Amino acid sequence: MSDATKDEGRAGDGTRAVRAGLPEPVKHEPTLPGPVFAAHFHLPGEATGSYLYGRDDNPTWTLLERAVSELEAPGREDAETLVFASGMAAISAVLFSQLRAGDAVVLPSDGYQVLPMVGAQLEAYGIEVRTAPTGGDAQLEVLDGARLLWIESPSNPGLDVCDIRRLAEAAHARGALVAVDNTLATPLGQRPLELGADFSVASGTKQLTGHGDVLLGYVTGRDAEAMAAVRRWRKIVGAISGPMEAWLAHRSIATLQLRVDRQNATALAVAEALRQRPEVSGLRYPGLPDDPSHKIAAQQMRRYGCVVSFTLPTRARAERFLAALRLVEDATSFGGVRSTAERRRRWGGDDVPEGFIRMSVGAEDPEDLVADVLRALDESAE
Repeated sequence: MSDATKDEGRAGDGTRAVRAGLPEPVKHEPTLPGPVFAAHFHLPGEATGSYLYGRDDNPTWTLLERAVSELEAPGREDAETLVFASGMAAISAVLFSQLRAGDAVVLPSDGYQVLPMVGAQLEAYGIEVRTAPTGGDAQLEVLDGARLLWIESPSNPGLDVCDIRRLAEAAHARGALVAVDNTLATPLGQRPLELGADFSVASGTKQLTGHGDVLLGYVTGRDAEAMAAVRRWRKIVGAISGPMEAWLAHRSIATLQLRVDRQNATALAVAEALRQRPEVSGLRYPGLPDDPSHKIAAQQMRRYGCVVSFTLPTRARAERFLAALRLVEDATSFGGVRSTAERRRRWGGDDVPEGFIRMSVGAEDPEDLVADVLRALDESAE
């Protein structure tokens, strides 16, 4: 292990984010090289070396992958990251590279709304799909005989949390692999590999890049054989990130700690304000001391995320509330520097009430954002 890698393992989150994945300094060269646009590379003689073809590897991906590894597993030389075209490309790569016909997989029943579509495709390939909710470590009940356990903690959009370390230990004792969707937490909020997971998977589209202008996903793992299978899947399906997207993502990571700390603090302020409103029910934010998941979250999370969920009495009230907001965009996705919110039931895939709101808190001034939310609640009242 190099001295630089050791230093990165000891450094604070801000220092690590600012310097993650940077190449060794070379006189007259940029500190972060620009994107490499190349479908092919000069390759005389034998087909050996680092960069052979544009679908296999790219120098811009390499720097970003190193950066993510340094955040997900600081100080660990055995961690490997692979970037993908989107979060779903990364999720699919783990599931379809690790599972075979006759295997069983455990998925969260309250996870990202595309997971049921993935589950149906897995079943079409002869894989048994079992589901259980995130809360209460309920996936333990259906774990026996499974090949892979898929954890989403905090869950999207309900923000339930499970004991990742407990579930990982139980899964490994039964011979199962463990993958954790770390999108909501980011590597600065939670490190699944340190909690026992085999894979940490995330949509970099969200808070990791944080500007709502990049589609990206990644998989980080420490088992070379398992990651080789993930890499092979990426090569087969061609689910690769463009060099510009990879470069934008790497550039954006430099401000991750600044954004995360601001957004997390403001999310807590918004949640505390919402807690005082009688028309708000089902409020969830793991950072609230009285949240049902707070105790477990405090044991395994270092930051609680930028997403707050709550329910208004009716669909009409929720839509009036969203229309009344001035600093919050009615849009899907989360994690950006501009706050967004949406009525999740409009997509039809989440088992939530009609008035359920998922709000992503941005980097606006906390007092301005809280005032906007409270004003919109007042104006949307019947």
